Amino acid sequence: MNRREFLQIMAAAYLVGLNQNVFGKSSVNYNYSFNSDIRLLHITDTHAQLNPSYFREPNINLGTGTNKNVPPHIVGKQFLKYYSLNDDFSKYVYTYLNYNDLAKEYGKFGGYAYLKTVIDMLRGEAAGKSLLLDGGDTWQGSAISLFTNGMDMVQASNILGVDVMTGHWEFTFGEEQFLDNLSKFNGEFVANNVFLNDEAIFNDIQAYNDENHYQKPYTIKEVNGRQIAIIGQAFPYTPIANPARLVPNLTFGIREQELQTTLDKVKVKHKPDLVVVLSHNGIDVDKKLASRVSGIDIILGGHTHDAVPNVIEVKNNSGVTLVANSGCNGKFVSVMDIKFSGKSYTYDYNLIPILSSQIVPNKDMERYINKISDPYKANLSEIVGYASETLYRRSNFNGTFDNLLCDSMNNVLDTQLSLSPGFRWGATLLPNQSISMEDIYNHTAITYPNTYVREMSGETIKNILEDVADNIFNVDPYLQQGGDMVRTRGIKYSINPKQTINNRISNLRLNNDLSIKPNKMYKVSGWASVNNVEEGRPIWEIAAEYLKTIGHYKVDNTGNINVIGEKDNIGIDI
Repeated sequence: MNRREFLQIMAAAYLVGLNQNVFGKSSVNYNYSFNSDIRLLHITDTHAQLNPSYFREPNINLGTGTNKNVPPHIVGKQFLKYYSLNDDFSKYVYTYLNYNDLAKEYGKFGGYAYLKTVIDMLRGEAAGKSLLLDGGDTWQGSAISLFTNGMDMVQASNILGVDVMTGHWEFTFGEEQFLDNLSKFNGEFVANNVFLNDEAIFNDIQAYNDENHYQKPYTIKEVNGRQIAIIGQAFPYTPIANPARLVPNLTFGIREQELQTTLDKVKVKHKPDLVVVLSHNGIDVDKKLASRVSGIDIILGGHTHDAVPNVIEVKNNSGVTLVANSGCNGKFVSVMDIKFSGKSYTYDYNLIPILSSQIVPNKDMERYINKISDPYKANLSEIVGYASETLYRRSNFNGTFDNLLCDSMNNVLDTQLSLSPGFRWGATLLPNQSISMEDIYNHTAITYPNTYVREMSGETIKNILEDVADNIFNVDPYLQQGGDMVRTRGIKYSINPKQTINNRISNLRLNNDLSIKPNKMYKVSGWASVNNVEEGRPIWEIAAEYLKTIGHYKVDNTGNINVIGEKDNIGIDI
């Protein structure tokens, strides 16, 4: 069954209670027959979204170097053309095109009660021959997850039946809370690339093994008589992209050689039929890793939030590694069916959209979500404002919800310009949809949310932009950390992603078109400081105050960023 056929088949009656109405021009088939030996199910980057939500895909997702104009760095019409998709449902699922109209037609995606229904059916079809793997960024991204220190998502994962997970934002609750959460998790957490640092070893902090792994580096699961090795790869840059003070005893990294060593040992000791790397590297890093490390059969990846309909086959010294990525926000479930033949295998892969309007929610999960949410409903349901246009975050340079946060800081904190981190998580809001406190938390719920105001020189401002740009657009994926450009308000600039560090940003000026002088000082606000412990009010308070003051937020679409040198890049569509 090809992708187009898959998307056009009506939901089968096998799934009891499924809404049989066809939405628009296509529907989703959740009855996917099992004719293989094992089934791997993969979710990632759900960001604590227990309930269905909207999530607009980017209009800019630039690839650089060898990743230019290849998946996942294709957007809009070019994306549809590349994957031979031409129906409205595919347009809605995978692109930003006609987003508002199609959102009204098809509705929201994800939600754990809906994921539970679909995953239970997919596992039932496989009759005990499946594994559910979670790529991380599960415990963070909502108010309730923040208030419960991620424990709400631990229990939700238990009800969902997650067998193995790795992580990233999970670490930002601090090591003590992280370990407490893991003690309540029914599955296994694996991370081959996270070790105790020298100071921790000196202080006799307990390691998982003699090699000083912080957690289990891998696990072996027997499925239908087959030995499946699952090696964990947590986000390599956690102490850089997030405050190092939250993980004082740990050291991370891509650790390519350590992965090869572990893999070789696993093959000798366990003789697995299949080696899976459960990764939170980001897809470009995964592709490079797959080309350089021998013996990986499959990489199930996350972090960069890319929805890739087909696996990417990467050649290496031992053959081919399959690289898959399952989007974010609970919007998709990956299904990888494996059929063995001697020492080789064939695969069948589908990325399944979780269109909640077509699915009857699982009652057990629904009851749990209602119970865990109830103490916070009054606070989170408070309406603080409205917006004239779509509020979204995901895009390399601009996000309208980020504009809202930056405008909030400039107005409430009385600053000339503002900076907001280029996070990729955060649910989308449709035009004229009310903005609740929960919506604000869905874009700001982190453990270091405090705002700051400080004087910065023009040189410092440019250096910040240059550093972030190099992280995103470096031609070497190993030097990328994921995320998008720092969001700005109050300034304009040009950027040439093809250039090298210190040469990408030019024509930096204020909104009144006065040039920003290197030696002149400017009053700057921001939040989510990685290096400093800030004492300002949390960003959600600032945003709520601003919205309550103005009532209706008018999205300013005036272009403040000029992208140059990328006319031939199909990862941009503006």
